[in-house]
Amino acid sequence: MAAQTRDRWLSARIRQEWWHAAAWTLLGLVLSAVAVGPSLYVPGKVATEAAFRDARPCAGEAGVRDDGTSCLRTISGTVLSARTVRSGKSKAFRLWLRPPVPAPADQPIDLGAHDDLSELIQPGERVDVTTWRNDVVSVNQGGVRERPAGLPDEGPITFIGAALVVVWSAALAFVAAFGSARRARFLATGRPVVPRVPLGWATPVGVIALPFVAAICAGHFWDTWTAVVMTVVVWALIAVPATILVLRWDREPSAAPPPGKEVTVPAGAPN
Repeated sequence: MAAQTRDRWLSARIRQEWWHAAAWTLLGLVLSAVAVGPSLYVPGKVATEAAFRDARPCAGEAGVRDDGTSCLRTISGTVLSARTVRSGKSKAFRLWLRPPVPAPADQPIDLGAHDDLSELIQPGERVDVTTWRNDVVSVNQGGVRERPAGLPDEGPITFIGAALVVVWSAALAFVAAFGSARRARFLATGRPVVPRVPLGWATPVGVIALPFVAAICAGHFWDTWTAVVMTVVVWALIAVPATILVLRWDREPSAAPPPGKEVTVPAGAPN
């Protein structure tokens, strides 16, 4: 009776591991498809970045040069309100210009809460706002210039960073699928399952942070397609060896299990 109970438990465990393998594989395929989304935006963002970097000050009042590319337009205005506000989980120094002013300077302008201009600008003072297409690219007062976040030259690396987050998540899902299938095969043949180092809580931090750190570093030294390629290269040089190292790093070996027993591993953990 005990042997039959153990056999039924073992058969159920093997089926469970195969179901886990199928679920991890499906998740990996879904994430791989999702990664295509941000990647499709990269060429357009690179073209926008190149146009922004090539933009020159407008010759007249028009916002478009004769060759059809947008130029940098300077709008002078009076500050209606200037104060520190909370934007999401952080703070920003928000300006409103007194109307009428042309778009996009007619919208609130957020600068760094601790930038130099946050200590200088007061309501009623004049400032110069530089715009490109529909973006405010800088605010200048008395020779002190600040740039808001989210400018067109930051777009490509943000999207490639997001794509790499999903790609790495998909790769780990496939690794987990392999681990579940490996456990099922070992259990079916009576071999002990040797536990591996769990990825643990640090996994999501590394998966999310590393691609964006690589993107920021690449964007600091390169631009356009060079920054995109170097983001992938820097990420791969760190992510791939680190993942392989973790997966090959065994825990301290334990004593061999007695007959009829097995070394258990948390279900779904990669092996």
